[in-house]
Amino acid sequence: MKIRSATSDDVLLIFSFIQKKSEFDRKIGAYSGVLPVTEDKIRKTIFGTVPFSYVLFAETSERVVGFALYGFRYSSFVGQPSIWLDDLYVDEDMRSQGAGAALMSYLAQVAKDNDCTHLAWNADVRNSRGLSFYDRLGAKVTEQKGNRCFLTWTPQILAV
Repeated sequence: MKIRSATSDDVLLIFSFIQKKSEFDRKIGAYSGVLPVTEDKIRKTIFGTVPFSYVLFAETSERVVGFALYGFRYSSFVGQPSIWLDDLYVDEDMRSQGAGAALMSYLAQVAKDNDCTHLAWNADVRNSRGLSFYDRLGAKVTEQKGNRCFLTWTPQILAV
């Protein structure tokens, strides 16, 4: 499994993974809206002068099988950033084969390289497989509001 950062040539691929993630969320009842994202919006907001998010891909020798979309947050009180993971998605036929773990491990290294305190995200309570995966990583549910679980993870490499 190889992890790589997205480039501006990957806009269509990013768009396709966002669509896949929205369909997954739809199936578990976590999303029912119209997806307003477009390739043009992705190009402007991820690959513009100021990137508002970053994307990583997990790929095998045959194809891209997963993605992570994340950004940085900054705490003025702590004086350090953290990472907000907006989306993590692995193709259904490739789950439990290391792509999610590889993406999270790579994100942990990004966090370390940028002096981040932790990673945070939310997940739907109906995504039991995802929550189990996050638990195995060592992530903790810090709060739950309705079907939304808020998680934080301080990987071991950040504690060193």
